Amino acid sequence: MIHGIINVYKEKGFTSHDVVAKLRGITGQKKIGHTGTLDPDAEGVLPVCLGKGTKLCELLAGEDKTYEAVLLLGRTTDTQDITGEVLAEKSTDALTGEEVKDAVFSFLGEYGQIPPMYSALKVGGKKLYELARSGRTVERKARPVRIYEIRILELDLPRVRMSVTCAKGTYIRTLCHDIGEKLGCGGCMEQLTRTRVGRFSIEEAVTLGGLAGIFAENREADVIVPVDRMFTEDPMMRVKEAWEIPARNGNVLPEAAVEAFGRPEVGDACALGMRDVEISGGTRVRLYDKKGRFIALYKQRKEAGEYHLEKMFFPEI
Repeated sequence: MIHGIINVYKEKGFTSHDVVAKLRGITGQKKIGHTGTLDPDAEGVLPVCLGKGTKLCELLAGEDKTYEAVLLLGRTTDTQDITGEVLAEKSTDALTGEEVKDAVFSFLGEYGQIPPMYSALKVGGKKLYELARSGRTVERKARPVRIYEIRILELDLPRVRMSVTCAKGTYIRTLCHDIGEKLGCGGCMEQLTRTRVGRFSIEEAVTLGGLAGIFAENREADVIVPVDRMFTEDPMMRVKEAWEIPARNGNVLPEAAVEAFGRPEVGDACALGMRDVEISGGTRVRLYDKKGRFIALYKQRKEAGEYHLEKMFFPEI
């Protein structure tokens, strides 16, 4: 079984579930999970987890993300994007570039965003989009979202092409809608590309067609990010042979049970393990067995002279 993460370039027309289904066919294994949905009309970075890597799905879903979006001003739709039913259209002739910039940048920082009806959020056990398709609209409370950065890449009214970096839970089409509301003319999202999820960038993403060729040529190691490489900021430690079974069982380990371990890796800030890293109370470490196989994440409790399990990945030998 393959364990790790693949940076997939989701193309238009595919749902995130479609990507998982096709990857199951390409890889020949069932244990695969995606890290957050992208609408069928959106494209870009979709990290997909395989095998033990599926334990990272929640972690990756919570990572900051960057999008490139095209906002179309002057049109309001029921889905808040270009695919929806047009609810209103207004002229944008009176708008100036400065007014638009001021409105866009006013959303920097934290603001209360009302989730769209056409979303997968659940109310009363029903997904909002299911209610919307049946003609129902329910009250939704505004949720705090955070916009870290907005860059206007092109201003050609009524269109605004922009790059948005935000925290999890942010709907870019709702941001487009809200900018339009602030300007008084309405707005919707015309195009969306996700360019980054945490450490995964669009430059390194591979399409499903490309992955099919890579796996057919047995070059999958070129695209799979091993599980432990998601924690390169954490020092590497090796459990001593006598303590390997307790470690695989998730037991508390005394400091004497582990030792410095290094395996130089490109981009690994802690490639020399404990040798070059000062450990203080609360430090999280990557724990390996005597053969250099990653087992788990452990956290040191300096005052007790112990290491406690944080997350187990490979308990089996």
